[in-house]
Amino acid sequence: MADQKEEYSFWTKYKRFAGNEILLYLVMIVGIILGIVIFSYL
Repeated sequence: MADQKEEYSFWTKYKRFAGNEILLYLVMIVGIILGIVIFSYL
């Protein structure tokens, strides 16, 4: 049970940063896709 408690505390700490990281990766992916689309039409 101690192991589960450690994992739970780790994930609760990580979740604070996970949202920002997911948004950052989504912005990067959208930017890359938009860049490919724009350059393919030019």
